[in-house]
Amino acid sequence: MSLSPETRARIESILAANHVVLFMKGEPRAPQCGFSAKAVGILGGLLPSFGHVDVLADPEIREGIKAYGQWPTIPQLYVGGELLGGSDIIEQMLNSGELHEALGLPAPDRTPPAIEVSPAAAEAIGRAMDGADPGTVLHLSVDPRFNARFELKPASGQEIVAEAAGLRIHLDLASVPRANGLRIDWVEDPRGAGLAIHNPNAPPPVKAMSVQQLHDHVIAGTLDVIDVRPAHARAIAPFPHPHEVLDEDSRERLEALPKDLPIAFLCHHGQSSRQAAEYFRGLGFHDLYNVEGGIDAWSAEIDPSVPRY
Repeated sequence: MSLSPETRARIESILAANHVVLFMKGEPRAPQCGFSAKAVGILGGLLPSFGHVDVLADPEIREGIKAYGQWPTIPQLYVGGELLGGSDIIEQMLNSGELHEALGLPAPDRTPPAIEVSPAAAEAIGRAMDGADPGTVLHLSVDPRFNARFELKPASGQEIVAEAAGLRIHLDLASVPRANGLRIDWVEDPRGAGLAIHNPNAPPPVKAMSVQQLHDHVIAGTLDVIDVRPAHARAIAPFPHPHEVLDEDSRERLEALPKDLPIAFLCHHGQSSRQAAEYFRGLGFHDLYNVEGGIDAWSAEIDPSVPRY
């Protein structure tokens, strides 16, 4: 694979400007493949920020970085201008402590997390492990959005092992702080049976808010409102009170708001706003509301002067 002098110069400029750079598919707030998501989850747990390049938006860099480091896949992590590798190698280096060393961080805390497993859940997990291939162990991963996943696979020897209700649970180092305090139970209801996992580290769920409640909060000045509708929709039916809009120009600034700020998300009928609220929940915001019925309900129930469309 050839690499033009111009592309080489662009890559070297990026590496010179950033001590840590992840060449990835998508961007940290919206990875476009599972491998990039894994790499972002690891780095995001260690660093407040890092350089990143969306190779999907730059085909020249996408092919050029493969030739530059003689590495055929994406993502690729560079630290101090040196290629460390892709997502699997990043994970291996995390668990061994080598990634902390490369990033100039203190050695990782390898204290096992406290996990509580009910007897019924332990019994169900034990049944699922019966007949498993020899050499496989129970792994638990918790991703940056606090989604928990169990799987049976061989041990690497570098995981952190937590013991609960007679189970040995293997975790990668990135999952350990997200899993601390986890409670796992077995529930049965008319919809079926399965594991119920409560994670005290996860941000609270997005709460529903009626337009009357929104009106009362707006008048009292007790929350911020973010309108997620496109510009043409906002022009047709403007929200008649102080608010923010979510677009590409404002996104980075809004994502940097205090995580405990009460925020209500508003759209046309309440669907897009819920997706936006869930996205901000994934960023760690924990006082979020979705305005049910959106601006249409506001017009119908609160302010008929706002046009309906």
